[in-house]
Amino acid sequence: MEIERKFLVKRGFDYRSRARVSYKIRQGYIPAKTVSVRIRQRDDKAFLTIKSRITHGFSRYEFEKQIEPSEAAELMKLCEGAFIEKTRYLIDVGKHTFEVDEFSGNNEGLVIAEVELGSEDEIFEKPDFIGREVTGDKRYYNSSLVAFPYCLWRQTEREE
Repeated sequence: MEIERKFLVKRGFDYRSRARVSYKIRQGYIPAKTVSVRIRQRDDKAFLTIKSRITHGFSRYEFEKQIEPSEAAELMKLCEGAFIEKTRYLIDVGKHTFEVDEFSGNNEGLVIAEVELGSEDEIFEKPDFIGREVTGDKRYYNSSLVAFPYCLWRQTEREE
């Protein structure tokens, strides 16, 4: 089970210099009705991920398996729509690691931070760059950003 909370990152706050590591990600989605099927290339590694929809709270089933980059390249051919391109920064805050995704391409300008928790009611320290919570807002799911990218959102939808 994956228990994850998502937040917008406030504009003007420096999160990059706090990162212990960063890497480029490119991912696509294979059409599926009841789950999200993602193919991800991260630097020289590749992964196949299947996630269920969130039915309540912040939890959902997640299966992830590392695959060969050549397999990912073939599976990417099955993906529909555009690809998600982003740089991920891993930032340690207290006993948690925040994954800050800085999107590029059709989603340029969008920056989201996620933190994985051990339980839905787990308390965690929020860094100063964390803005409004968007957990459960489907517009911010990567699979939604493929179909309706940030560049198409009206200015009123682009909140901090």
